[in-house]
Order: sequence, then structure tokens, then C-alpha cells
Amino acid sequence: MDPHTSGRAARSLDLLHSLAYFAPEVDDALAAAGLAPGRARYFASRSAALGAVGAGVVTAVFYSFSPRLVASVIPAAWRDAAPGHVAAARVAGVDAALRRLLGADTIASSELAEAAELAAGAARAIPGPDGRPLYAAHADLPWPESPHLVLWHALTLLREYRGDGHVAALQTAGLSGLEALITHTASGIGFSEQFARSRRGWTDDEWADGAAALRQRGLLDARGELTDEGFEVRELVEDLTDDLAAAPWDAVGESGVERLLDLALPWRDTVIDSGLFPAALFGPRYGDVR
Repeated sequence: MDPHTSGRAARSLDLLHSLAYFAPEVDDALAAAGLAPGRARYFASRSAALGAVGAGVVTAVFYSFSPRLVASVIPAAWRDAAPGHVAAARVAGVDAALRRLLGADTIASSELAEAAELAAGAARAIPGPDGRPLYAAHADLPWPESPHLVLWHALTLLREYRGDGHVAALQTAGLSGLEALITHTASGIGFSEQFARSRRGWTDDEWADGAAALRQRGLLDARGELTDEGFEVRELVEDLTDDLAAAPWDAVGESGVERLLDLALPWRDTVIDSGLFPAALFGPRYGDVR
């Protein structure tokens, strides 16, 4: 299967995984587990599968967040809630959120069961954990039983597998976490610059220094836009990311991927239309994703 095609499929389905970071049901479940409000719930819920790791590990695997921001909540979060409890709370919150957003009929439908089987087929075909720490941690978690949670868990495994490969691609291109974020927003394929700065914890001065370094390398121009060389670097990163993430989708095949998209994209659109995600999450080229 063409890696670009499977890459578009992965990006198209990603928001069904990402609802875990925005749904109020997940936030409530994490609060009940003992986590303080705010950033601690994001960092702890996504990294809980790794165990009670320190800020350095979380910064490394998440890659584009300010180390200072991560250190403000990790490892302190583990004093409030054990990683196992956090991981279980996350799944419970996703369960409640999907039931509310999709409705009982969809949750019980044969179509959702079919989508779960297809996504799980791809996730179970991931070649292995070598060099994929965040994927490996989530792969050690037990599979849920309900189809809607099987679908979410499978998409989570595929997303973290792809994300670990993306970090490798960024390293290959010589982009630090901050430089990766700046070039990503400048490319127009991700979220807005202001959203990136506020959510990832970088100060104006840090952002300016990162942009200056990219200008010295010829990747950004004076307006903060990608140069031709900058676009080439980002294209290299995205192509390599697609290549490194393609193997699981080959197991499902092109027809299986198309069927999964036909089934799951209306549910993704339902989640988007609910207003769950902040508008600033979407870059100007979001519509390019199927």
C-alpha cells in the first residue's frame, strides 16, 4: 500500500483518538482519579502507560513541549494518582465520551464492530516496539472488550506508533522539538501558531530564538514563512513519517483502509461538529485531510 495513502488515512482518523484530550468526561474521570486540574491531566494521562517516569522522559517522547512546562506537573502528578489508576480513568472517560457523542445505536451497531475489527487488524500488525517507546508502553496495556473502545485503543496504538516514527524523522532532519513545532505551524498543515505556543509552553523569547535559528539555516524567511528549503525539509519529514508508519496498514490492505474510512469518518465528523475541539486546533489546510 502506498505510504502516502496510509498516512492520509492515519491523519484522517487521528481525531477519534484525540478526543481523549478534550472530552469533559475524560477530564472528570482524571479528576476523580486524583489529578489536579490543567496540564497535569494531559501529560499524566498520555504518559501513564510508561509508569511513574520523570519529566525528562515525558519531554523526550512528547518531543515538542517545553521542558519547563512538563516539569511543572511531572513527576508531581504521580504523587496524586498512580499511573495504573490514571490509565484506567482515561479509558473510562473515553467510554463515557464516545457513548455520549456517538449515541447508543452507533455504539451497538455492526458497523462500529466492523470498524473496530479493521482498526485492530492494523494495530495488531505493527511490526514491533523497536525504537517506539510510547507505542511500546501503550501496547503493554490490556485490550478493552467493547467495540467502541477497541476502535479507540487500536487508533491510539497506531497514533503513538506513528508519533514515535515522526520523532525519528524529525531527528533525521535535524529539527529540535521547538524547531519542529515552528516549522509545523509555518507549513500550514497543523494548528495555529498562537495555539502551539500556548499549549506547548514556549515563551515569546524562546519562540523568537527558535525562529532565528531556523532563519540562519535558511528554513524560514524574514516573515516567518517556510522557504523552499524549509518546505523540502518538512516534506522529507512527512514522507519519512509515512514510510515508517506504513507497515500496519499493509495488513489491512487498500480496500480495508477505504472501508474503515467510510465507516469511521462520519463518526469523526460528528465529534468535530459537537464543538469538542477548539477551533485553533485546525490549521488552514485541515480540509486537505479526507
